[in-house]
Amino acid sequence: MKPLIAALTTLVLAVALAACGEKKEQTTPSGGLAHVDLVLDYVPNPDHAGIYAALRDGDFREAGLDVKPVIPSDPAAPLKLLASGRADIAISYEPELLLARDRGLDLVAIGALVQRPLTSIMSAGGEKPVRSVAQLAHGKVGTAGIPYQDAYLKTVMQHAGADPSSVTRVNVGFDLIPAMLSKRVDATLGAFWNVEGVQLRRAHKHPSIIPIDKAGVPSYDELVFVARAQDLRSRGEVFRSFMQALANAHRAVRKDPAKGVDALLAADKNLKRGDTQASVTATLPAFFPTDSSKPFGYMNPRQWSAYSAWMLRNRLLKQPASPRALTNEFLPGEGL
Repeated sequence: MKPLIAALTTLVLAVALAACGEKKEQTTPSGGLAHVDLVLDYVPNPDHAGIYAALRDGDFREAGLDVKPVIPSDPAAPLKLLASGRADIAISYEPELLLARDRGLDLVAIGALVQRPLTSIMSAGGEKPVRSVAQLAHGKVGTAGIPYQDAYLKTVMQHAGADPSSVTRVNVGFDLIPAMLSKRVDATLGAFWNVEGVQLRRAHKHPSIIPIDKAGVPSYDELVFVARAQDLRSRGEVFRSFMQALANAHRAVRKDPAKGVDALLAADKNLKRGDTQASVTATLPAFFPTDSSKPFGYMNPRQWSAYSAWMLRNRLLKQPASPRALTNEFLPGEGL
């Protein structure tokens, strides 16, 4: 998963939605398995290690599920595909879900995949590495052009006691690493510490990495599993079985990361073993709550409230977010 969500045209999305067709309930030929279309946030990547391990090792099937991962035609599609009934579960970002709900889509997070922000302020070493946010004053910062990234930059600059208007913003799209290496920008805001950060380290570029939740932005769940609110009661056991299977798979990957690495490499031949292994290892702690008494997938309501309040203050939301944006009732040991 690249950490970037580009704003794509309505025409492209319309074509993608039409191509997907109407979602139909179905079972596998052997019968008895509930079919689940899972729309990923991006192509297979280290954030999906547990998902592909569950597919390869049979965790979903043992839970009575036939899970089909669907790679979206564009990064803006997952929640729209879900809301239109063309998917059962989608992987998205906490801020994207809150924005979608603010637009009136009745979608709910049923579990966290990545429990803390991956988005970082990053520079690729060199003679003047950016080791503090204050160094960004009067410099150039590359972003993907996502509105809430501008709000992140404003917040971290203010938190550092620097003037946000002193920063020149450069929309570099998906080209975060090239923009850093070419010195087109002094730093980027949007690269992930577990993907681009790992790649730069393995290339001996000595990156400086500042996760945004360490620089003044409230913490949030980078990736979450999302379902339609109307399905929570009618298909509750499917969601519960899904999260239980994922919990088992992630514990297995934590014990033996090769399970996740091998499953990802089998899913995408373009992935490189060294980079994938390093990224999966780096990501493992972020798959689990910092509070060991909480189950896999746990979402902290207070944390969500604080983050949504930050979005409201920064005029990213038009109205306060509802507590019903998330539920932990389908997690292992919860909602019983």
